[in-house]
Amino acid sequence: MNKTTVITVIGVIVSIVIAWWLVGFVFSALALLIRVIVVLIVAGLVFVGLRSLLTRSSPRG
Repeated sequence: MNKTTVITVIGVIVSIVIAWWLVGFVFSALALLIRVIVVLIVAGLVFVGLRSLLTRSSPRG
């Protein structure tokens, strides 16, 4: 093998490692974003439910 082939093989391996790391990072960021969105939706629903429960049980004056 000549020097150019070795450099090409090393370049391919390095690019695969970098791509693997980037894809893992992107998937982790997307999972975190989806988790935050779901938590916000559930928190909103719980807030609305508690507010309606508390206004129904308290006497109006």
